[in-house]
Amino acid sequence: MTKLKYNRLLVDDEGSDPLSGMANLFDVSMVFAVALMVALVSSMGLSEVFSDEDFTMVKNPGKENMEIITKEGEEVTRYKASDNKESKQGKGKKVGTAYQLDDGKIIYVPD
Repeated sequence: MTKLKYNRLLVDDEGSDPLSGMANLFDVSMVFAVALMVALVSSMGLSEVFSDEDFTMVKNPGKENMEIITKEGEEVTRYKASDNKESKQGKGKKVGTAYQLDDGKIIYVPD
């Protein structure tokens, strides 16, 4: 009777697979990667991209590499400043005035 009890203690079904711990490490690394991506998006202030609201964002305002990013519905469009002088010529009309506050915010007032 003691021999049967002794053999049952020596046989370990769960510990017989040396790669059983790797599955847990993979799960933990996937959770860490997703948490890192969420933290990156929230720290960059890009949570509007994933919402249902439409928005317009100006990246690098007033510089040569300025971009205007707009989201309307499911469509995201990027407009880059062009070096082509012909595309910057033309006739137009004034549609409003923009004011920059002391804290850096820009307010647009339509005419």
